[in-house]
Amino acid sequence: QERLVESGGGFVQAGGSLQLSCTVSRRACSFYAMGWFRQAPGKGERNLVAAIDMSGGTTSYGESVKGRFTISRNTTFLNTAYLQMNALTHEDTANYFCVASSKPFVWSIVGAEDEYDYWGQGTQVTVAP
Repeated sequence: QERLVESGGGFVQAGGSLQLSCTVSRRACSFYAMGWFRQAPGKGERNLVAAIDMSGGTTSYGESVKGRFTISRNTTFLNTAYLQMNALTHEDTANYFCVASSKPFVWSIVGAEDEYDYWGQGTQVTVAP
């Protein structure tokens, strides 16, 4: 079965930048939507960071990252997404999970975890205060 392959996490000082990438293990697979959720240390819930409609390019962002993070996609294969994270703060420290939907997507509930049938294993982003 296909799986999501994530890269780009790491450690950075506050104010710095990181870029996350996410793609699928089988190139022939394409998605309707991709994005990232994150889970902060000691927190049980996972919150939407950003999501993108892979065909039309419509995007959605969590309130705390608007203006700092930018999600984009590979328009050739519709199975790779990128998250550019700028002006990082300590509050952005979390485990970031790439997500994807292989079924027609309901954009009005973009923040619902159940809308995504593919989940990556997560990549850690740590921002020093």
